[in-house]
Amino acid sequence: MARGENNVRYDQTPPTRAASAVHVTLAAQVLSLGALVIFEHSRGRHLAAQLAAFGGRPQGADAEAVVGAVTVFAVLMMLVAGTSIAAAAAYVTWLVRARQANDRSAVSGPVAAAWLIPGYNLVAPVVLVDEVWRGTRPPAGRRVRWLALLTGWWLSWLAMLALVTIRLPLDSSAGDLTGVGVPELLCSALAALLCAGTVRELTRLQRAARVPRAAEPGTVHAFSPQPPQPAPGSTPIGRTG
Repeated sequence: MARGENNVRYDQTPPTRAASAVHVTLAAQVLSLGALVIFEHSRGRHLAAQLAAFGGRPQGADAEAVVGAVTVFAVLMMLVAGTSIAAAAAYVTWLVRARQANDRSAVSGPVAAAWLIPGYNLVAPVVLVDEVWRGTRPPAGRRVRWLALLTGWWLSWLAMLALVTIRLPLDSSAGDLTGVGVPELLCSALAALLCAGTVRELTRLQRAARVPRAAEPGTVHAFSPQPPQPAPGSTPIGRTG
């Protein structure tokens, strides 16, 4: 590898702001989902029974009795959807920039393909994140800890995906509005926590990788003048014989 290639490898600033955006949106997603679960447990089943009794179209006094609860439910659903979209967008943005921090010529196509192609997206994202981690050239001895964190995140994410896409459609006899409950909330919170951990670890490694650049060959160092040294045998200024 040419000398100049080493010096441009980490020219791209680590995506610290993008990482912060991931943390904020993941927290917002978990909080909004938690609010929806609380609403489901406190009013969901009763509201679902009311709407079923009214044929889904309450009128007059019946409408006034449920309009507030229906409005709250609609707002919570929009919050969950909005924060989920925001978290996904923030994470993809961070991953693209994290790859470019390792290699400024990296394109965003593999990231989009890893998350959007059905079937492929069950494995490719975690492989891609691990590739970025290896590209930071981490210190020796951290591989096992990283793999444990990465595996925990991905398994919790797959568990959350299975609960939402498989369990909820099959559990149609509960009588709730959405069926979302504590299992989904716990899986979502665990997946968000571990995802934030992987983002933090990668961003920290990329920040640390920029520090040794000052010692690399070909790097221009700032000139630090030294005070003149007295000639051998001469008397320093200010001293008398």
